Amino acid sequence: MKPLIVVSVLALAAGTAVAQTSGQSVYAGYCQACHQASGLGMKPVFPPLAGNAIVVGPPGPVIERVLNGKSSMPPFKGQLDNAQIAAAVTYIRSSWGNHASSVTAAEVAAAGKTP
Repeated sequence: MKPLIVVSVLALAAGTAVAQTSGQSVYAGYCQACHQASGLGMKPVFPPLAGNAIVVGPPGPVIERVLNGKSSMPPFKGQLDNAQIAAAVTYIRSSWGNHASSVTAAEVAAAGKTP
């Protein structure tokens, strides 16, 4: 394998790890107290994120929930930037057995502009 290809593959892997760590950091700082490190939440007030249909479904509803809050969940629009929200949503969509697509800051920005 040529050195340039190896470096490119390593850089790509490092970028993925950084995004995952960033999402995990945001989750730990803003979400974990209620939804727990395990993602199992504390029913009935704080729902589980592991296996949650809203979390693993299309990204729009979970992005909107994080931006605007619902019930006991506070809104994070204005408290976290689009990249932080994207990282946290990507983290919860790919943790605890969840296997959903990642989310971009552009998707968060677009959802934030919806009335």
